[in-house]
Amino acid sequence: MNKPTLVIMAAGMGSRFGGLKQIEPISKAGEIILDFSLYDALMAGFSKVIFIIKKENEEAFRALIDEKAGKHMEVAYAFQELDDLPEGYSVPEGRVKPWGTSHAVLAARKLVDGPIAVINADDYYGPGAFQTIYNFLEKAEDTDKYQYCMVGYQVENTLTENGHVSRGVCETSEDGYLTKVTERTQIQWHDDKIAYTEDGGDTWTELERDTMVSMNFWGFTPSMMKEMEARFPAFLDKAIEENPLKGEYFLPGVVDTLIQEGKASVRVLRSADRWYGVTYKEDKQSVVDALQAMKDKGEYPDVLWK
Repeated sequence: MNKPTLVIMAAGMGSRFGGLKQIEPISKAGEIILDFSLYDALMAGFSKVIFIIKKENEEAFRALIDEKAGKHMEVAYAFQELDDLPEGYSVPEGRVKPWGTSHAVLAARKLVDGPIAVINADDYYGPGAFQTIYNFLEKAEDTDKYQYCMVGYQVENTLTENGHVSRGVCETSEDGYLTKVTERTQIQWHDDKIAYTEDGGDTWTELERDTMVSMNFWGFTPSMMKEMEARFPAFLDKAIEENPLKGEYFLPGVVDTLIQEGKASVRVLRSADRWYGVTYKEDKQSVVDALQAMKDKGEYPDVLWK
């Protein structure tokens, strides 16, 4: 089987952060969060990376990536285009929002020919997560079910003090397989507890601090790309009728459907690491401090790319 490829979803403009947060310098050396993910991925064994970006951001990304990580890894770019739709479909009038994370990954369908790991561009996952998922994908082969995996984090380790976050809340079997994942788009600290709301804050449902959540760090065999492509028209039929301007084709939703249909098993690779990310402007300093502390301890070199 071909070596695993890292696919990085970087097409979001970071509306809550107020700018293209994926390219915000986060270290004294001018590195961005992505540099740390790429460094961890390279150390784990990944040698090829595909960025999913907007076409208008290509120059900015190339300036940051090609002369740094690009000298150590094979780098390719794919573009998430709103009109990249199956034959017979067109963009609903007034729609400007991208079609979601599954559609983002599909943008790379012509560039991959083996297993893939998928991450967000603006999240710090920790080196252990990359090593664990690479080891899984290196051996993964579909049997009577598709053999997928995800890195799960304790929800307490994935929150910001500055607002709400969106997470896939996971249910797992006793032997460590994902049984269900439900996208919760508003999770936050609420009265010293962790809770989510689905009605704008009128009611809250508490989550235990060690609840396992998905940070969109997935590992897939090539079958996943085919499944996402095959299921896209059915999603569009429903979205165009019910929510034409904002309906999104979420990656966890496709995974959950495949689990419920008995077509896929998803191994949950548990991480005890703390997630770091810049969801809001106010998050940035805490991320800067955390990554510098790791450098000070010798967990990363002072300059990642030389």
